[in-house]
Amino acid sequence: MKIGVLAVQGNFREHAAMLRRLGADPVEIRKPEQLQGLDGLVIPGGESTTFMRLMRLYGLDEAVREFVGPLLGTCAGMIVLDRRHLGAVDIEVDRNAYGRQVASFEADLTLSGEAESLRGVFIRAPRVREVGPEVEVLAELDGEPVLLREGRVIVASFHPELTDDTRVHARFLDLVREASHVRA
Repeated sequence: MKIGVLAVQGNFREHAAMLRRLGADPVEIRKPEQLQGLDGLVIPGGESTTFMRLMRLYGLDEAVREFVGPLLGTCAGMIVLDRRHLGAVDIEVDRNAYGRQVASFEADLTLSGEAESLRGVFIRAPRVREVGPEVEVLAELDGEPVLLREGRVIVASFHPELTDDTRVHARFLDLVREASHVRA
């Protein structure tokens, strides 16, 4: 599987390393034409305002909006994919809602369908304010959604690439496999 990782800013190297561990072929994406032939795309954490500015500058905003493969957005990537930005997932989020950099924290999350908890690393994390009717909540923190899926898109308020737990990326790659079977 050839998975693009948006590499204009943020934790793209950590996502690439996680995908490589799971047997995927990660490709750093900096230009719209590099999206051709990808099976999926990851939009990593970073700073969402900077992400959107750089994506517009390079024409990546429209290219990602038109991308039909599965998407994974973490932290700032969640913001970029929400309904107020690229509109790939029917959620509305508040930036940095869990606090400033010094308020960063880790927490154990209950992951749907799993007995073992998932460690979430929250760094200036967005908080989900509103969830559309077709959005499935996959994990919560204190009753609030932090990992969600809508169709071909998975988004997380936290940074799954900063732990050794591969389950979020594995779920994303399962979506990629499902999508490739549908296309085939």
